[in-house]
Amino acid sequence: MKETRRLPFDREKIEEIAATWPTPFHIYDAKAIRENAKRLKKAFSWNKGFREYFAVKATPNPHIMKLLKDGFGFGSDCSSMAELILAEKVGNVGESIMFTSNDTPAEEFAKAWELGAIINLDDITHWDFLLETVGRDGAAPDFTDRIMCCRYNPGPLKGGNAIIGKPEEAKYGFTREQLFDCYARMRDAGVKRFGLHTMVASNELDPEYIIDTAKLLFTLAGELHEKLGIDFEFVNIGGGIGIPYRPEQKAMDIERVGKGIRDAYEELVEEKGMEPIRLYMECGRCITGPYGYLVAKVRHIKNTYRLYAGLDACMSNLMRPAMYGAYHEIVIPGKEESGMTSVYDVTGSLCENNDKFAVQRVLPVLERGDYVVVCDAGAHGHAMGFQYNGKLRSAELLLEENGKVREIRRAETLDDYFATLDFTSL
Repeated sequence: MKETRRLPFDREKIEEIAATWPTPFHIYDAKAIRENAKRLKKAFSWNKGFREYFAVKATPNPHIMKLLKDGFGFGSDCSSMAELILAEKVGNVGESIMFTSNDTPAEEFAKAWELGAIINLDDITHWDFLLETVGRDGAAPDFTDRIMCCRYNPGPLKGGNAIIGKPEEAKYGFTREQLFDCYARMRDAGVKRFGLHTMVASNELDPEYIIDTAKLLFTLAGELHEKLGIDFEFVNIGGGIGIPYRPEQKAMDIERVGKGIRDAYEELVEEKGMEPIRLYMECGRCITGPYGYLVAKVRHIKNTYRLYAGLDACMSNLMRPAMYGAYHEIVIPGKEESGMTSVYDVTGSLCENNDKFAVQRVLPVLERGDYVVVCDAGAHGHAMGFQYNGKLRSAELLLEENGKVREIRRAETLDDYFATLDFTSL
């Protein structure tokens, strides 16, 4: 078992922050995010064209995106209109955007095209749909200097996991046969620049899984080159690198992943005489996940058939435990040295019985007013918020390296909640 999580702040600091931004709030550790991004980039520095496209969906905040862009050259992995606009706002345009979506509306393809993004198609029918969408006056679009990409779904050749499911049951991507067909159509339509993509797992902790994914794509790129005579500028192995939510789990050995993919690259690309291929990734969770925290306060202690610690946060602030039964470590600042003597369901106030951050969790004795920190909430936390029961989404804060805190998203108000309603017509 790991030691109790060390936080980048103590109870005194939380009280200072909460005096300006009342709980609940999400707070991100800028120093730790920067150190983590630096480590990822170094692990793949052997590949001259390596680039990480930060998965905007994980933490769609322009301040976080800009931190990663300015400090490390990270691009933006986008899948919707709002995410494309966020990327544009922080200065990620052109090939700094990887647009990977599914069931895509025409206006989103048009926006991605306008921004010069790398468009990654999810289905063979999307090729004709794209041509109709971005063509002008019946003429085919000009693909000069445009990179086109397809998302491969390997089906039963590659196992998935609990979050993303089995590839053969997933809604994403092309079959192998469709992939060859679409790249041939692209080539014949005048496309000269190509990429290849897959994404087959989420929150994966086995380094070999990620390495094997790279091997799969390097091999496939070679086969497409042999049959169709096209070269690939990049392969994007997706994201999927997990984080150790549970105390007994080990963090991904990112250096092992980097070395394993390098070995595969030398064997499957260099030794076969292929043109150099840039390696792309689209990690989100492993970049920011461990360095974001949901800070809440105990509102009530209820003792019936179980002990319940009711917080001023709820699953609209972090829905992973309710949605996946996911585990998030919980720390009680100021009580780190207290005995873990009581068992609680840690709950929110929604009218849903699965509104729980933890079930039968052993914690110190809790009291009204105690602060509760839910760890590993830096990705797929605030981003998955919703307004059921009229709950309002919380503020997002950034803890800078100098210890200062700044607001990077204000908390919603009731005026925000009612802004789309017209009471005057009642």
